[in-house]
Amino acid sequence: MHDKLNRMKEQYESTPIPDELSSLVNRTIAARRKKNKTLPWLASAAAACILLFAGVNTSPVLAQAMSDVPVLGNIIKVITIREYTEQDDQTNLHMETPGITNLGNAELEQTLNNKYLEENKKLYDNFKDEVAQLHKEGGAHLGLDSGYEVITDNEQLLILSRYVVETAGSSVESRQYDTIDKINQMVITLPSLFKDDRYIQTISDNIKEQMRQQMQDNPDIVYWVEQPGVEPEIPEDIFQSIAKDQNFYINQDGKLVISFNEYDVAPGYLGVVEFTIPTEAIAAELVSNEYIR
Repeated sequence: MHDKLNRMKEQYESTPIPDELSSLVNRTIAARRKKNKTLPWLASAAAACILLFAGVNTSPVLAQAMSDVPVLGNIIKVITIREYTEQDDQTNLHMETPGITNLGNAELEQTLNNKYLEENKKLYDNFKDEVAQLHKEGGAHLGLDSGYEVITDNEQLLILSRYVVETAGSSVESRQYDTIDKINQMVITLPSLFKDDRYIQTISDNIKEQMRQQMQDNPDIVYWVEQPGVEPEIPEDIFQSIAKDQNFYINQDGKLVISFNEYDVAPGYLGVVEFTIPTEAIAAELVSNEYIR
């Protein structure tokens, strides 16, 4: 088991990783604001082909997966560039790494794809450490399942969700999202949707209202939120505010959805929880209605 994990790790570590995604995104946003959206189509297409055929040549799993490549919009494709499955009496491992092709911005495309590779490489490193500790202690079963799905795909937006489910007796799920403007070839961040930081309080207050209403409507639902006249059992767990860069996506109806990982704001039996924010509640803070409607 250790030899196989080491070989997988070596394969991942051979992939060069860019320094920072944020710097590239900032440059892309700056370019968009200057209305400079011209990029050489031939260069971006060639970069996509290099990524695609290099992946096929080095991964038999990718070659097999190519027959089921989903086409997003007219051009952009999401493919599985790496996939591994390992299983024995004490461990169960399955990982799929997504890759985006034909985005039209070769630099952004490569940065995103390398980021996905780096994410799964880190998961491998952590899993290997846990497996080593498991063998020392003769402990329980360990499992790791990572993959991806397309949340939204329309003429303008591609939203890719990556999920991780870690199992050690019980399971914990976490998710990350990338919201990509296909037309303007840029990644959209939560702060970029709003005029200033006032959105943090506005969204947080709306989520608290939704939490209390859901708990009132269904006694089986529990959120860690302050309630009038109720003393919290663990005050430090009470939900206060979303993060400035909170997990989010924009659904097919053009609504903002805020996402929390398992155990962030509620007991684990609720899993990953999401709150759709009414557009009228945030309309005053939005930069525009280009994305949120």
